Amino acid sequence: MEILYKSTRGGEQGLKASEAVLKGIASDGGLFVPETMPQLTESLDELAQMDYRELAYTVMSKFLTDYSEEELRHCINSAYDSKFDTQKIAPLVKYGDVWYLELFHGKTIAFKDMALSILPHLMTTAAKKNALKEEIVILTATSGDTGKAAMAGFADVPGTHIIVFYPKNGVSPVQERQMVTQKGDNTHVVGILGNFDDAQTAVKKMFGDAQLIRDIAGKGYVFSSANSINIGRLVPQVVYYVYSYMQLLKAGEIRSGEKINIVVPTGNFGNILAAYYAKLIGLPVNRLICASNMNKVLYDFFSTGVYDKRREFYITTSPSMDILVSSNLERLIFRITDDDAGQTAEWMKELSVGGKYEISEEMRQRLSDFCPEFCTEEESAAAINEVYKSTGYVIDPHTSVGAGAYLKYRKETGDGTRTVIASTASPYKFARSVLHAIDPEAYDAHDDMQQFEDLRAVSGVDLPNAIQELMTAEVLHDTVVETEGMEAAVRKILGAV
Repeated sequence: MEILYKSTRGGEQGLKASEAVLKGIASDGGLFVPETMPQLTESLDELAQMDYRELAYTVMSKFLTDYSEEELRHCINSAYDSKFDTQKIAPLVKYGDVWYLELFHGKTIAFKDMALSILPHLMTTAAKKNALKEEIVILTATSGDTGKAAMAGFADVPGTHIIVFYPKNGVSPVQERQMVTQKGDNTHVVGILGNFDDAQTAVKKMFGDAQLIRDIAGKGYVFSSANSINIGRLVPQVVYYVYSYMQLLKAGEIRSGEKINIVVPTGNFGNILAAYYAKLIGLPVNRLICASNMNKVLYDFFSTGVYDKRREFYITTSPSMDILVSSNLERLIFRITDDDAGQTAEWMKELSVGGKYEISEEMRQRLSDFCPEFCTEEESAAAINEVYKSTGYVIDPHTSVGAGAYLKYRKETGDGTRTVIASTASPYKFARSVLHAIDPEAYDAHDDMQQFEDLRAVSGVDLPNAIQELMTAEVLHDTVVETEGMEAAVRKILGAV
């Protein structure tokens, strides 16, 4: 069955998967979703025997139906290769009575590698399939990890350019250094004097700016996105949740058909939405625990039905979650309205203009798959300490939000369902915060390089290649602009002034 895509705001429908991947965002500002949700037709026992690449093909082929088997397998094999430091790609490890799905074994040691390693291949394949003549300009905002992972994926890919905007004072030192040292003649990095939401809002505005689109078209370019708003990002993320279940099943930890809980540290909502899509296509999932940090706009939404971005913005030790406008939530909103594009567009306009919207009580009942929790900075640090002291396992500050949220959930509900926590980044990416949580007196005075050595000693895990390369990498990007100057920066880079 062919799966076609439509916009959550009603302006476009009937797009093939490759067309949706190429566009990234709909012309009406909406996000592309499947017109019908595919289903897993294989048995769980059959799926459990597949390695990551085979499972990726099985799952992704359900969504990307206009890609031939040869094309899709080529994309998968090109993505999930020696760039990952483990054959399993996404290992599931057990510490205490919790399983951690390690999503940080790729080139930039964060979960964004799981999708951004394959997106360039999906996109360039789509360009050939659709006879695209223009060069693709990936325009993206990042809260820390997407930018580096996207640049690593698209660097020097023929027919593409990538422009990344990041909050200059809102990412970790390692995250920033990873971006500003990125090589590639087609890569461009711009810091902004604002937060991630400022960057994301401005990027979305540029996607909808007809004059700008005409001007860059005159220079031979067309915009696309590498953010999780691109369906080509979301579909590969579904795979690793299916894979985590199959690892539990193969290890005899669960019975076939037994439901599991999944905990996801959540910012832009794409990662947990992928887990929800896994459930929709047939994965046995009980609860999806949506874990927020102090920027708990999602916690408040699921708790009250009111989405209100008009609040204090916190810079935390989990910067990839420092987000007040969770773009992918729009896809969930569209679904719980029974695909009412008019209502979805109205609420998104209310959010843009007035800063809030409120769903009905009936629609709130349709969110029962999700359980919201949040952690303060103190609770997040305590979770790092607790997991380390009790198991010897070291987790990063994003994963610790998930771990802390799960402890709250279990205490509140008594739910003993087998649980997988998405471990979204290597602790090396946030060494100072991790070591401070474990023992501030011992480590806080050490410089960044010494802290990498401290963390190696504490964790027993060798320095990832990504960290070793940073130590001698040259800074290649140093542009910083006000938020209002983002469009001018894009025009300058593309010669469309």
